[in-house]
Amino acid sequence: MVKSLMGGNSLVYPILGFASCIVFLYLSFGDFLSVNYKSDPKLSFVERNGSNFMVDGKVFYINGWNSYWFMDHAVHDYSRPRIREMLQAAAKMGLSVCRTWAFNDGDYNALQISPGQFDERVFKALDYVIAEARQVGIRLLFSLVNNLQAYGGKTQYVKWAWDEGVGLSASNDSFFFDPSIRLYFKNYVKTILLRKNTITGVVYRDDPTIFGWELINEPRCITDTSGDTLQDWIEEMSSFIKSIDRKHMLTIGLEGFYGPKSPKKTTVNPEFWAADLGADFIRNSAPSTIDFASVHIYPDHWFKKKSLEGKLKFVGKWMRSHIEDGEQVLKKPVMFTEFGLSDQNKGFEAAQRDEFYKTVFDVIYESAKKKGQGADRLHGSSLWREWRIITMISGLCHGRELQHIR
Repeated sequence: MVKSLMGGNSLVYPILGFASCIVFLYLSFGDFLSVNYKSDPKLSFVERNGSNFMVDGKVFYINGWNSYWFMDHAVHDYSRPRIREMLQAAAKMGLSVCRTWAFNDGDYNALQISPGQFDERVFKALDYVIAEARQVGIRLLFSLVNNLQAYGGKTQYVKWAWDEGVGLSASNDSFFFDPSIRLYFKNYVKTILLRKNTITGVVYRDDPTIFGWELINEPRCITDTSGDTLQDWIEEMSSFIKSIDRKHMLTIGLEGFYGPKSPKKTTVNPEFWAADLGADFIRNSAPSTIDFASVHIYPDHWFKKKSLEGKLKFVGKWMRSHIEDGEQVLKKPVMFTEFGLSDQNKGFEAAQRDEFYKTVFDVIYESAKKKGQGADRLHGSSLWREWRIITMISGLCHGRELQHIR
């Protein structure tokens, strides 16, 4: 009977073959095929008018989070769906911006394998992150390198230069002053900005899905406490980025510490050491090529013995000081791009984090009511396993890896 069926219909084999191909394509690329990226929503670039972010002539307030792991998880079929589900859940909650890494240097799933050498498989994962964010109308703040060693960071750049025999010093801080390393970083940045998305067909520098660029996560240059080395690097790199891309916002990625010449170094900084890290919030954020300032808040990392009440009092003072700086000195928006209270602290209770977040949100709301600079935040959780419920919004965050922008 089967023989008769096959012999009587010469189209059966071609049909079965075609159907098999469709099944294979769906199983292999179903995550891409299920979305029509050509029908994505229209987005406009975020701009700045004085101390306000603007979109289509209206003030744009940011409410968001950090998912540093997006590109890394988008590389693999088994973890890629997490990006879509996280973004869709965030959109339903009314979030508008996600801060994430646009770098992975010489590490597992490295985007940049060696200076100027990129893994196209990982680049396509970053393409996917952008395409998915665009679908739900969420914008991305991309950080371009890490001051810390995670995901390569400046340590990897220094190692590359040293291994190639062109490095001036084995110090991690040579990332900021070594001409060869500066060239490495410029080439990397240029490649990112001019990348054409293989899914949407849009060049990164022309894509309004990207909220903006962050030069480096938490820059410190402790070998030059005057701050001159870091300042020179910021001015050179920010000018370089603006020479290629004038459409996107640019920030530095500062923690917000005041430098040795600042009158606030002893009155606002958490402790004396904060003025000796080679960074200064006002000086670093002042260049015209920097569109907005960024601040982090980690009182449990910065104070070891202060009580919770003392830490919360500091948080309020810390935030109001930077909001004041944005309004009166910098005349630029201030974004609180990371804040958290770790559940690894001795005697930690969830209620402590609730108090901490209430303090942060109260100050932000206070500024927002006055249309002030501090009305932008990013918030987060260190446990990416909790992506399903996005606990950062409920005030149940765990640490410092997923954070909030506003």
